[in-house]
Amino acid sequence: MKIATFNVNSVRARLPVVLDWLRYHDPDVLALQETKVPDDGFPVKEFEELGYQVAMHGQKSYNGVAIISKEKAKDVQFGLGDEQLDEECRVIRATFDGVTVINTYVPNGNEVNSEKWGFKMRWLDCFAEFSKDFAKSSERAIWLGDINVAPTPGDVYDSERMAGGVAHHPDEFKRLKKIVKTGWSDCFLEFCTAPGQYTFWDFRVPNSVGLNAGWRLDHIYCTESMREKCQRCWVDKTPREEEKPSDHTPVVAEFDTM
Repeated sequence: MKIATFNVNSVRARLPVVLDWLRYHDPDVLALQETKVPDDGFPVKEFEELGYQVAMHGQKSYNGVAIISKEKAKDVQFGLGDEQLDEECRVIRATFDGVTVINTYVPNGNEVNSEKWGFKMRWLDCFAEFSKDFAKSSERAIWLGDINVAPTPGDVYDSERMAGGVAHHPDEFKRLKKIVKTGWSDCFLEFCTAPGQYTFWDFRVPNSVGLNAGWRLDHIYCTESMREKCQRCWVDKTPREEEKPSDHTPVVAEFDTM
């Protein structure tokens, strides 16, 4: 299984970039975040013309997640089971050949100690409970998406300056660590140790891509049984360098699921 995650920052605005990426890389599953479109406006036809099927959970202008796949998704479900948190479309999960895929768009938090920050903390706490049953070592499960946390100094271009801010804060580290400790392995860290490998470059930072002033916010995690099958994991920076890009770029992993 070749699987990828990509925060597209509007699937309709980024459609040519996403379709070109699919044609070139030919993944089995592509998890999208921040699609920013209700389900009846999702460009399903364009994906179907490439031989893909779409399962989506979207809303107008904000948030939104989708799973693009060659195989039809089974047991598609949405949300965390919390009525308040699930007012925003941030979680979709489905099964492919016995592998559960959980696609998440974790809240950004906006500003430390703000109302949105509190929402993010509650969301991460809820996800810890939601995901622990999937994280068991015997389970075949992958959790991926825009996690909106850069958990180590190597995950941001200037850790000293960014420390204590949104996405690089001890409160986030603690909660992400709690989630991961239930049984998730960070696929990227299993294979990539070289510095400066990021997935997000802020539009507001002049020449952020050229300076590689980035963050690793997009992650792929797997259970122990899947970790043994993971063959490689990498960041593809190319889409971020194209015209009219998203501010994120894909992360890809390959698993031997035969």
